[in-house]
Amino acid sequence: MAPNRGLKRVLKVAAAGAAAALILAACGSSSPSSKGPSSKSSTSGAKVHGGTAYYAEAPQATPNWILPFASLTYFSVANLSQFEMLMFRPLYWFGQIKTSNPTVNFSLSPADAPQWSNGNKTVTIKMKGWNWANGQKVDAQDVMFWMNMIKAEKANWAGYVPGGFPDNVKSYSANTSADTVTLNLTRAYSTNWYLYNELSQITPMPLAWDITSAGAKAGSGGCSSLTPSPAVMKDCVRVWTFLTDNGGKAKNPTEAADLSTYATNPLWKIVDGPWKLAAFTSQGEATFVPNPKYSGPQHPYLSKFVELPYTADSSEYSALASGGSGAPNVGYVPTQDLPPNSGPPGSTGPNASALSSSYNLVPVYDWGINYFPENFNSGGDGGNAGPIFRQLYFRQALQYLINQPLIIKNVDKGYGVPTYGPVPVYPKNSFVSPQESTNPYPYSLSKAKKLLTSHGWTVNPGGVSVCKVGSKCGAGIKNGAQLNFQEIYAGGTTSIDQTVTAEASAWEKVGIHVSLRSETFDTVLSTAIPCKVGASDCTWEFGNWGGGWLYAPDYLPTGEEIFATGAGSNSGSYSNPRNDYLINQTNYSSSQKWMTEYQNFLAKNLPVVWQPNPANSLAEISKNLHGVTPINALLNVTPEYWYFTK
Repeated sequence: MAPNRGLKRVLKVAAAGAAAALILAACGSSSPSSKGPSSKSSTSGAKVHGGTAYYAEAPQATPNWILPFASLTYFSVANLSQFEMLMFRPLYWFGQIKTSNPTVNFSLSPADAPQWSNGNKTVTIKMKGWNWANGQKVDAQDVMFWMNMIKAEKANWAGYVPGGFPDNVKSYSANTSADTVTLNLTRAYSTNWYLYNELSQITPMPLAWDITSAGAKAGSGGCSSLTPSPAVMKDCVRVWTFLTDNGGKAKNPTEAADLSTYATNPLWKIVDGPWKLAAFTSQGEATFVPNPKYSGPQHPYLSKFVELPYTADSSEYSALASGGSGAPNVGYVPTQDLPPNSGPPGSTGPNASALSSSYNLVPVYDWGINYFPENFNSGGDGGNAGPIFRQLYFRQALQYLINQPLIIKNVDKGYGVPTYGPVPVYPKNSFVSPQESTNPYPYSLSKAKKLLTSHGWTVNPGGVSVCKVGSKCGAGIKNGAQLNFQEIYAGGTTSIDQTVTAEASAWEKVGIHVSLRSETFDTVLSTAIPCKVGASDCTWEFGNWGGGWLYAPDYLPTGEEIFATGAGSNSGSYSNPRNDYLINQTNYSSSQKWMTEYQNFLAKNLPVVWQPNPANSLAEISKNLHGVTPINALLNVTPEYWYFTK
């Protein structure tokens, strides 16, 4: 679901039968202080009710969007899994508490399990009757509000895929007396897929947000209507524009675009999750306190939960090593500060000596893949960039020069796994095919060079290769075109700096010159978005936010949100009819046959540049803080289960 970075871009794993088939390695257990980390390990003792737990945000990846309805620009783990979901619970919660399995958790969801009928063409959702902080019920009309909004503003929802949700909903309605919502679908779908990748996107929204001006009466905007119509869709456009300040583009931002009022705006105080925001700074520090009206099964032990921003992983590490009352209780150690780990994925090597007395090291591997997109529609490089990226041979040449095993060893210190296609190879699971478990493009300088020379390029190692025979270089590529590109990447993390530098150095050996420009994570996300050929803002070439994709809220790794033609999170605008067909088959059927064909095709067709997937976080957890582990592979943060011991 979301672009993933550091602790990744989310925004995005299977119900009942399919979910149970996942064999996911659990993270090891550990324990850390109400006033900074303790030097004493405590695995027993009385629980402390109270205290403040400090949590380190990933470098330069701070929350910057509070509304649980986001475009690709704001669709990140930093905003969704580790910020919004603390306050606003999705219709269905994914992730367990006592295991790391990324499966549906109905006990933490404000709705009961969906009921299917009409040959899997109709699904009915029954609400549990949880409460908002203002005393109103989290009910069927709140779901209708979200449904109407996505129907009207699907172009501004990063999870939108043409033909997918909500296009595959023929009609929807609410029964307020039964507190149910019923969706009539356009055809029969795999019930597992529909729960894990479609219903998973819904987050009920309170009627108090259905307004078009500050202080207006709840519901007066008209978007929460129980009878959807063209007029209601127009109302939703007005409500969305007010809530988002037209995507934060106005000169005087308000509501979701105004970070300075996140902690004071009365709209954001209406929460149904276990936490509410008490303070928020322009630097991205977020302070949460318990929501006393929370209806779920677990109320917080802590009195405060604070997310701390850092400009670089080095400054976060210094805070850990220094200790003190403001040090993170849950942080991360940069790979450059950690001894190498020679064990298999999931194993834990020695901790950094400066941290071992106060913290436990817990490697965290997410349910995701790592990649970065080329912009297939780019007008860069004199209009040649997009046509060059559309050539499979060129993408193969790029991929042959990504030495994944070497990067994992030298940069990630052994804490990483390869990415060979759209399905994660780790944590271990039943979805990945034997073919995708091996590298179809192992490092080969000679093969990369041969691909270029055989397609009309004069290769200039250490310089810039030039197209001499346009007819062989590919459609739309002119004689004299150069392999000279720019990659913007998320800075602030040494391991990402080292990875992109190693990749650019390898490409240079066959005259693919890639200049690197470091930007903030948020800047890369807002730049590397789908765009149209010829558009003035469609000149970006490579966009690397450093974390690829976490499968959430599209938990089954069928890839429609990121690789289907026209998908909202298909950053590089990749398009292939065969791929679209195979994705559709994975949505209709739960047969592994289609999942295998889909992933095998994309592993070789290269919709993006596959990169090693480092451990999402090498978490450091204070020794007297409990309930943090096992850390879920979906990276959901659940500090309501955390507690200190005396």
